Amino acid sequence: MPNFTDVTEFTLLGLTCHQELQVLLFVVFLAVYMITLLGNIGMIILIGISPQLQSPMYFFLSHLSFVDVCFSSNVTPKMLENLLSETKSISYVGCLVQCYFFIALVHVEVYILAVMAFDRYMAICNPLLYGSKMSRTVYVRLISVPYVYGFSVSLICTLWTYGLYFCGNFEVNHFYCADPPLIKIACGGVHIKEITMIVIAGINFTYSLSVVLISYTLIVVAVLRMHSADGRRKAFSTCGSHLTAVSMFYGTLIFMYLRRPTEESIERGKMVAVFYTTVIPMLNPMIYSLRNKDVKEAVNKAITKTYVRQ
Repeated sequence: MPNFTDVTEFTLLGLTCHQELQVLLFVVFLAVYMITLLGNIGMIILIGISPQLQSPMYFFLSHLSFVDVCFSSNVTPKMLENLLSETKSISYVGCLVQCYFFIALVHVEVYILAVMAFDRYMAICNPLLYGSKMSRTVYVRLISVPYVYGFSVSLICTLWTYGLYFCGNFEVNHFYCADPPLIKIACGGVHIKEITMIVIAGINFTYSLSVVLISYTLIVVAVLRMHSADGRRKAFSTCGSHLTAVSMFYGTLIFMYLRRPTEESIERGKMVAVFYTTVIPMLNPMIYSLRNKDVKEAVNKAITKTYVRQ
């Protein structure tokens, strides 16, 4: 029988063991985090105050920005603290809480991306019915489902994480509490947690990605049938930003969660995790604004109003 040990805290090994890189990484990730907060909160405020952005697409985008702020804030502050700390520890309860919000926000984001793809399908393939079919009641209900489902699934997954037992090794080879490195150091309850992690991730990623792929297949067919070159260009421009965000987010998560944890996969996973916990939340506002004429016009009007008031 394994000698199970009561856990009070874990040690997060972080991104690197080289002390000379700690301060540099702190400065870099602090800058990225500040840009993430400013970009996403700015996007939420802009959508809230701009009359031309009062449509379902931008309503969903504001929620994507909100989830990105929460997603990054769940991981980055603790990572920054540990970069300058000697102990680099996190309490057992804190670890479970971080796991809970991480899993919940991942599920919320993948389904918001799916809802956004469905919204683009309705707008491009059924433009005459779009206004009546995508009423405020409908899109509020659509955005509610990812939140309710994501936080419910996360509760179940976190209870399975709570069922892991440890035998003295409390060093988590990561910069936040993630399932794969926790499974790697556990000595009991591993099998059911490993299987459920892969199955739940597989089902949810497959289902949500299927909605995205089917929606965009139908969109491409509809766009190719358009006679107006300007209409095709506008449709592809609108969808291109969303496809870029989908590709980055799904690609990194599939790499992380749809395989069994090994020492090699966890080391590579840390680098991938940096991308989807810090870089993608920072890039999303840029992706959706740089190629979007409506957002650019809203920014210009907001700046003009600010100068006029001064």
